[in-house]
Amino acid sequence: MKLQGKTAIVTGGGRDIGRACAVRLASEGANVAINYFASAEGAGETVAQVEAAGGRAIAVQGDLSTQAGVDALVAATIDAFGGIDILVNNSGGLIKRVPFREMTAEHWLAVMDLNVTSTVMMTRAVLDHMTSGTIVNMASQAGRDGGGPGAAAYGASKGTIMTLTRGLAKELGPDIRVNALCPGMIDTDFHNIFTKPEVRKSVEAASPVKRQGSPMDVANMVLFLASEESGFVTGANLDINGGMLFS
Repeated sequence: MKLQGKTAIVTGGGRDIGRACAVRLASEGANVAINYFASAEGAGETVAQVEAAGGRAIAVQGDLSTQAGVDALVAATIDAFGGIDILVNNSGGLIKRVPFREMTAEHWLAVMDLNVTSTVMMTRAVLDHMTSGTIVNMASQAGRDGGGPGAAAYGASKGTIMTLTRGLAKELGPDIRVNALCPGMIDTDFHNIFTKPEVRKSVEAASPVKRQGSPMDVANMVLFLASEESGFVTGANLDINGGMLFS
């Protein structure tokens, strides 16, 4: 197994991409600690899926834009598994679509905290326990193209994640590699909530692969970046969008 004996933290692991990442990493031998904010039932299902596949997992509730939430997750991981080798910074979201002319400072800061502050704080916290390993950040196609209507703050936050990834790769190498993924249209609750069905169908029709991505498509890329198969890759922001945007 590619990750036998390794321990991974997956933030936002209660559903969709986070859940798929947790299950996929565990399938290759990793112990997995997941974080969730509100979806206790979903987090429990993720743990159950990992354990059903023969893996070990824990779920820890917390707000990762706070030091207390970050510290609790890291401490629980160390207590359960003894170390940290992989961090998947998946927690984040759009909150809601807000036209820029109507956007308040409070909304801007909330989006930045959700997507950027949580990533920064989690990364700083795990470094005390990682002498080597890999970090995978979740950026977005929105970080390249600015996002759709009312998503300027979200796009800006994901662009920040992309630049942060490059900076961390320089600072933390050679012992720790840092990469990011830039998902496009993935079939998740994110788009169930924020994207109209006709827009999703239009994207499918225009895509060279003629479909939306799945959470497992993203998880397979996370596994690649977390394993030694990507040992010469760091500081990269890799597209996973079915060919809808070429960077």
